[in-house]
Amino acid sequence: MADVLKPDICVIGAGSGGLSVAAAAAAFGVPVVLIEKGKMGGDCLNTGCVPSKALIAAANRAQAMRDAAPLGVAAVEPQVNFRKVHDHVHDVIDAIAPTDSVERFRAMGVTVIEAAARFEDPRTVIAGDTRIAARRFVVATGSKPAVPPIPGLDAVSYHTNETIFAVTRKPAHLVVIGGGPIGLELAQAFRRLGSEVTVLEADRALGREDPELAEEVLTRLALDGVAVRSGAAVARVEKRGASGVRVVVETETGEEAVDGSDLLVATGRAAVTAGLDLEKARVFADDKGIRVDRKLRSSNRKIYAVGDVARGPQFTHVANYHAGIAVRNILFRLGAKVSYDHIPRVTYTDPELAQVGMTEAEAAARYGRIRVLRWPYGENDRARAERETDGFIKVVTTKGGRILGVGIAGAQAGEIIQMWGLAILKGLDIKTMTAFVSPYPTLSEIGKRAAIEFYRPSLSSPMVRRAIAFLRKFG
Repeated sequence: MADVLKPDICVIGAGSGGLSVAAAAAAFGVPVVLIEKGKMGGDCLNTGCVPSKALIAAANRAQAMRDAAPLGVAAVEPQVNFRKVHDHVHDVIDAIAPTDSVERFRAMGVTVIEAAARFEDPRTVIAGDTRIAARRFVVATGSKPAVPPIPGLDAVSYHTNETIFAVTRKPAHLVVIGGGPIGLELAQAFRRLGSEVTVLEADRALGREDPELAEEVLTRLALDGVAVRSGAAVARVEKRGASGVRVVVETETGEEAVDGSDLLVATGRAAVTAGLDLEKARVFADDKGIRVDRKLRSSNRKIYAVGDVARGPQFTHVANYHAGIAVRNILFRLGAKVSYDHIPRVTYTDPELAQVGMTEAEAAARYGRIRVLRWPYGENDRARAERETDGFIKVVTTKGGRILGVGIAGAQAGEIIQMWGLAILKGLDIKTMTAFVSPYPTLSEIGKRAAIEFYRPSLSSPMVRRAIAFLRKFG
């Protein structure tokens, strides 16, 4: 092991967070080493965000063909070629891959090492035949599917997000264990592409989300024909026939069997730390990932962690946000700190469900007296024109009008939520959100209409009406 590199920064993991750190450091002319043992681009490009949204796009096109009649276009049942859907998904991955490639990063001046990394001591990492003694390290190893210890699961074939996008034939009946965002997004997509789908959730589907908003999504899934069973804890899994699967669930009435052709396990994510020898680096980690402070420093102040491995919200946009915090602290000593108050999350079902800040329940628990403002898609002219009238926006404020959180269930919720994330970041109050001018007709107008609702009680105020009557006397 003759090679010893001494860069300013050594990044372990070439997913969204690690690539962002490496690219930013290289742009400033800082020597940086990037280590990746698998595919460049990480989970998001290869088995997560990109392929799932490509699959959802195909599914939504299919559904649009079924739903066209109200617009005067003959509704037809689409003919789905699952092999071609698979090819579409992987064409999208291939089109984006060069942006994250080894060649591109080496062209930036990044030293890329394609090998597994492990810490030798608190200041040194070994990757392949190379020892790296960097000034600072950034661990960005991401997460992997968390597979629960279900009896019998190891004896059957099953999918996670790491394998489901390799499917080239339509599953006859896909059974999904897990009613969170990943499980429901894929459940609806496969249903719209022609599969029978059953979702099994031990607790409540979309249990993290506002129940009122979640119900909008669950209602649409039911209309699509997705069977979502909440309160169905999986007891065991068994083989059924040559290639099928049987999932036995415990319900309030006893055990029941759900038979399917294919099984997808979507029960959350687990941080990837195995093999890093973090204990040799004096870095504290557990099954949730690496413990970091608000500057993203681990227990070893020379080692940072970003993205899913850093025990925060597990989203690609959070990994990119983390990368910016880490770069500012490592290169400029700015003391930047993470805050998740303004970070949105989106479930990409149809309708989409987006949330930023606190839910109504969270705000009520913290502040007691709050205001909840709503406006339905059905009262929006653009939504009417496009026949996307299901859903609503829900804005939660203090009694004085400070914005605490916003939830949206409806068309393009993930786009509309962004301005509300900015509002929370900048500490804007609800009055400001009534003042912006939204182009007509757009779906974003629902936000302004909800904000105006804050002032509706004052319209009937006797004091306000007396003031208006007095001013009328002057012409």
